[in-house]
Parts: sequence; C-alpha cells; structure tokens
Amino acid sequence: MTGKLEGRRILLTGAGSGIGRAAALRFTREGARVLAVDRTEGVDDTVDAVCADGGRALALRADAADEAALADAVARMQRDWGGIDGAWANAGIRGPQGPLSDQSLTDWEETLRVNLLGPFVLVKHVAPLMAEAGAGALLCTASVAALRAHAGGMAYSASKAGVVSLVQTTAAALAGTGVRVNAICPGLIETGMTAPIFDRARERGTEDRIGQLNPQRRPGRPEEIAAMACFLLSDDASYVNGQAIAVDGGLSSGHPFVPPRTRA
Repeated sequence: MTGKLEGRRILLTGAGSGIGRAAALRFTREGARVLAVDRTEGVDDTVDAVCADGGRALALRADAADEAALADAVARMQRDWGGIDGAWANAGIRGPQGPLSDQSLTDWEETLRVNLLGPFVLVKHVAPLMAEAGAGALLCTASVAALRAHAGGMAYSASKAGVVSLVQTTAAALAGTGVRVNAICPGLIETGMTAPIFDRARERGTEDRIGQLNPQRRPGRPEEIAAMACFLLSDDASYVNGQAIAVDGGLSSGHPFVPPRTRA
C-alpha cells in the first residue's frame, strides 16, 4: 500500500524531539525521505529512530533560524535528492515567562528570531524552488497562543501570531504557483517545551487535570500533531491553503473556563 507521502523529499526543522521526532517517524512511514534539522544532538537520535523503524532520513545539526545553514540544507537536498517537495518550519522556543515588566528585549528578540524569523528563512529559500517546479507544500508551526490570550507567554504568543500572518501573506504571494502554505496551531502537547507543566502536575498529583479546559479534557500527543502535518503536506490537502488549523482538543473553539467540580 502506497503511503501518503511516497517519494516526497521533506525538510523538517525542530526535529530533535517531541513533535518533530513524531513527524519524522510519521513522514518516513508514509514513504518520504526527511532531512531532519535541529540544533541539539537529539536530531541524531531522531534519525536513529527513523532508521531503526525502516525509514530514510538524514540529520543536520543547525540553528533553524540561521539563514546560511538553512540555505545550505536546501542546497543539499537539491544536490543529493534532486529537489524538495515539502518543508515544515517546526522549530520553536518557549520564550520569557513572568510579568511583562520583568521581560528583557533580548529575550523577546531571541523568541522572535527562532519562532518567526526561522519560518521566514525556510519559506524564503524553499518557496522559489517549489514555485519553479510548479508544486510543493510548506508548513509552519504556530500555536493556539496565536489565536487566543492565556495560552502562552506574551513573547511566544506574539511570535506565533506572526507565523499565522506569515502563512496567510505567503499564500497570497505564491498565488498561481501551485505551492500551498499552511500553519498548524497545536494546543497543549507534552514536549520538551511543556515538560515543566507536566512535571509540576505529576509532583502535585494533579496530572489528570492537565488539558481540562478543552472539550476533550486531555492534553494532546505529538503523534496527533504529526498526523495533521502529514495530511497538510500530502495531496489529500490539495485545496487547503493559507490556513491556520488548530489541533487543540477544541480549546480555541470557545472561551475556556474552569468546569465546576462534580460532587461525590
């Protein structure tokens, strides 16, 4: 049975853990080859996991917001694989926490650099090649924090709102080229970035309350985000373009509230 991404050549940033690792495994199981990019050594572990699973992937240790490194990665795919069919700008950081008055400009600049300029750099270098080929799919990781307040820190939320705008304006700029670009807006997913939330809940014995504000009453799994990414990068999503799609258990569908406690 042919996979949804059979023969596709995909560039994936933020591939060292969490959602990125789950995506690398899902994409290769669906028949793609993946160039996995991350600035941590976890990217090597991701590729080892893919190869052990029978898939095909290569690792590249690089900062996803380093334009020269991303340009080299794209050139490498052109040279070694003959082109690029899909790309996902997934790398991101949590950014500063705490009161606004305590946050530094340096922390904001780093958050915007990684979370927003990283996707811009990827789009800048990949989109023209896809447009020349007349086809391709671009994907960026935004967040429900881009859509509603109280889903993330201020710098993080602002950077992810910028990603949504980047996707919408890029879709318009690429009109008529055959290239699609979309964003995924994950809700609360257990990853390295959100580990402190889950760790604190487990320490307090309140793990069962994580995710209680969304209608499904649970957090999401990296594999559930990877499944949506697989769809958006495949031909099944051939008429989906310029969208920011929430995968959040329904959190962003309304105004979250703390449900009343049920009495015994």
